Amino acid sequence: MTDAAATPEGADPFATDAEELVARRDAILLGMLPDVAFDGWTRTAMLRGAEMAAFEREEALAAFPNGIPQVIEHFSNWADRQMLERLAEADLESMKVRDRVTLAVRTRLEVLAPYKEAVRRSVAVLAMPQTAGLGPRILYRTVDAMWHAAGDTATDYNFYTKRALLAGVQTSTTLYWLEDRSEGNERTWEFLDRRIADVMRIGRGIGQLKDAGGLLERFPSPVRFMRHLRRPTS
Repeated sequence: MTDAAATPEGADPFATDAEELVARRDAILLGMLPDVAFDGWTRTAMLRGAEMAAFEREEALAAFPNGIPQVIEHFSNWADRQMLERLAEADLESMKVRDRVTLAVRTRLEVLAPYKEAVRRSVAVLAMPQTAGLGPRILYRTVDAMWHAAGDTATDYNFYTKRALLAGVQTSTTLYWLEDRSEGNERTWEFLDRRIADVMRIGRGIGQLKDAGGLLERFPSPVRFMRHLRRPTS
């Protein structure tokens, strides 16, 4: 717990504690990522990362009490934050919405480019039965952050359909990127452009259905499927 005497008057000590925890997790994560490429997402790699970041074993275990799945979740959280920082420096106001979303997907992959093998290994871990619920939650938070960065203010049915459509783009593009060996990942960016174009066509089709008499009401709502994914990050 933060020492009250060291906390500025009027400051929230719990917010400070949270920031310190995130900083500690970031340092351990970045310390372990080089080993993940060779050893996978293991407890040994986490403890070695903590050592590289000058933390004791106990501090590492306390930072990630839920083990490796929590480390992978934080890896995604870290990538989301890095993406948002870069997007904040871009002139998004001058772009069309589709271009903002495209830039968000591309930017996140560029953030992860030095850690492609770690991403590949995280996909394998998230595909395991014991972590089946974690992957969708991570994906939801990523696409939600992307839409917010793009200026989305939808609160109705479109809120969920937009995120569901972008989740498909994010997933397929990431898998394509993992196998891309083209110069500068040019094939991935072309693939991404095609997927975004598909989403735009689907979006227009959904809008036409709604205008035609609410036919979407006959289909299962994505709200029930996605509402439980809106949980705080680790």
